[in-house]
Amino acid sequence: MSFKKLFVMLSVMLFSVSVYADQNTRIKGVYDKLAGHKSSFDGKQVEIIEFFSFYCDHCYQFEESIPVIKGNFPKKIKWKTVPIYWGKGSPKPGEAYFLAEEAGKGEQMRKAIFKAYFVEKRDIGNVEVLEDIGIKLGLGFDFSRRLRTGEKAGDVGEAILMSKKYDINETPSLIIAGNLKTTPGMLDHSIDLLRDNAITILKSIFKK
Repeated sequence: MSFKKLFVMLSVMLFSVSVYADQNTRIKGVYDKLAGHKSSFDGKQVEIIEFFSFYCDHCYQFEESIPVIKGNFPKKIKWKTVPIYWGKGSPKPGEAYFLAEEAGKGEQMRKAIFKAYFVEKRDIGNVEVLEDIGIKLGLGFDFSRRLRTGEKAGDVGEAILMSKKYDINETPSLIIAGNLKTTPGMLDHSIDLLRDNAITILKSIFKK
């Protein structure tokens, strides 16, 4: 075998080892790596799935952290919000959110429901309260009709099943890049630490 061919083969082998090591470098931050779930990172954009409850004060506090996380990685974050509810909570706020999201007003509805519950102290499980919010957002009669008939009840049910798939037992919980779960409970129940931890994980994934 010629020296040139040997050099090429060794170079390819070394490159392969380097790539393998790079792909398996431990990601920094505090998280659980979920068994049975693969990384969804495509090399360009990371999806973050946020499981939250409209009745959760930590979720309400976390609202201010979302733009901060996104702002650190312009156009590199795909943020998906999944509303769930616990115990005596109502599925109706989640239904209202899904209806608004379909109309392109999901973010506005989310903020309005949080405000109604935590600031205005209204009963967000009451359909009339949600209808009033919908009117103020310009969603109209069709929104009210679909909310009352439970058109998005199936979507709320699917959200609950999805939360079980990712073993969600507190909110807010973040699933980063398909298989990394981080929660306030892992971080002394601090929302600020959750925000900073998410940024640390993302920087490690993007290798900023």
